[in-house]
Amino acid sequence: MALTYLISSNIFKIMKNERVVIRTEFPELPQPKRGKVRDIYDLGDKLLIVATDRISAFDVVLPNGIPKKGIVLNQISRFWFEQTTEIAPNHLISTSVEDFPEILWKYRSILQGRSMLVKKAKPLPVECIVRGYLAGSGWKEYQRNQTVCGITLPPGLVEASKLESPIFTPSTKAEEGEHDENIPFERVVEILGKELAERIKDLSLSIYTFACNIAERRGIIIADTKLEFGIEKETGELLIIDELLTPDSSRFWPKEDYKPGGPQKSFDKQFVRDYLESIGWNKKPPAPKLPPHIVQKTSEKYVEALYRLTGIRL
Repeated sequence: MALTYLISSNIFKIMKNERVVIRTEFPELPQPKRGKVRDIYDLGDKLLIVATDRISAFDVVLPNGIPKKGIVLNQISRFWFEQTTEIAPNHLISTSVEDFPEILWKYRSILQGRSMLVKKAKPLPVECIVRGYLAGSGWKEYQRNQTVCGITLPPGLVEASKLESPIFTPSTKAEEGEHDENIPFERVVEILGKELAERIKDLSLSIYTFACNIAERRGIIIADTKLEFGIEKETGELLIIDELLTPDSSRFWPKEDYKPGGPQKSFDKQFVRDYLESIGWNKKPPAPKLPPHIVQKTSEKYVEALYRLTGIRL
């Protein structure tokens, strides 16, 4: 409880500035690799990952930032990294700026709450997706073929139905502006080899099941999630990397409102996706600017997810 209060207090001080961080640059460091959301700095033997307030939808980065989003993502990932260490090791070293190189201390107001120091790892070239409910592209495929990513499911399911058991539905990793492609598990075996493929499948399913039990007790259904793994460069150890079980990498639904048979209320960026679908965007760059009310509502959803899971208030 004391730890949560300390983290919450530090973050609250930062958030009084209501700064929206779209892009970071630190002159003392090399230019970062910029992902859809994260700026990744190479510190030699480690990496500094900064979660910005950028938001993407349909694999395209939108022009607006979402206030507080980066801090929410960073703190939820930290929470799950700490909760799942007995299932699988991860790349997290520290989220405390005091543990970062001293040249970064003067950037505390930007880094505090939204950054982490991590071990270096070579990412595996597949996304590990676990689905426990029938939603999104899975629901669309089921309507056509009674399958999800080639896995045959029972007849008579409806949108948002809970599956009898979670299923592993991997995909390729797409470049920015491109879409991930679902692949059968046999293709993962071809890419990684049978032993490693089986291992990441088993770990993904174990982590998802473990997290669902925790989240449901706190009022959140995790309908599905995407995990990433990498091989630590020095030791060869398999690590969970990037983010873990956040509203960006998962569908979060409020448990009290869950009702199968249609779309669900959510804490994740499905709210943004629904808006973009409603205006008929073609899902290709450049993305349209989000109106203020969509930005504000999205921020509120992220913040509530953080509070329900961790007790941290922003």
